[in-house]
Amino acid sequence: MNLSAHEIAEVSSLVMELCGILLDESKGYLIESRLQSLVTEFKCNSYSELVTQARLHRDRVLLTRIIDAITTNETLFFRDTSPFEALQHKALPELIDAKAKSAHPKRLRIWSAASSTGQEVYSIAMVLHEMIPNIASWDVNIHGTDISDGALQQASSGTYSDFEIGRGLSPQLLNRYFTKSGSNYKVKDELRSLVSFGKQNLMEPFATTGPFDIIFCRNVVIYFTGAAR
Repeated sequence: MNLSAHEIAEVSSLVMELCGILLDESKGYLIESRLQSLVTEFKCNSYSELVTQARLHRDRVLLTRIIDAITTNETLFFRDTSPFEALQHKALPELIDAKAKSAHPKRLRIWSAASSTGQEVYSIAMVLHEMIPNIASWDVNIHGTDISDGALQQASSGTYSDFEIGRGLSPQLLNRYFTKSGSNYKVKDELRSLVSFGKQNLMEPFATTGPFDIIFCRNVVIYFTGAAR
């Protein structure tokens, strides 16, 4: 099914409204590859008809499927390394020192915005677990949010394939924090107890989400317009 320039503009406008992601005219291939199956599934004759159906009926299932299809859930454990080194060697020690004389010296709140399938959240949890020997006595919550229901479902389950585990996770951390579950690996309860997940569209108000001591907001605003950033 050929995608016209007009249809690219229509899909781009809808996606911008839904989640702030900018799709310019060069992204026709991406729209086709990710939405073609939805056009067929929802019995539409064109991409324009898919957009019209989503707009007119405000079909939550369809809108959610479009968001899930368009958003990029590319992630891995300890992605890019340096942010986690900064957390371990600078941000966290300084934060713990600053909190030592506060009313809640053992309370930590960390937000991972656009947390995808959870690897970033669990990477942060592993850093904290390695650095704080008695972490079970602390009040810790690492809150991961994402706009994709599918990504959040996997993140909440804490279950990963061999391929996903092999991307960034050392054998030592795998043995310490994961158990074999069939053909997959599942996060142990001692790590899962530190985290929570929830749906959040960064283009909508999120003032009630915090406050937080540390915020990870990575690999997401690059998809927004300058004004949205």
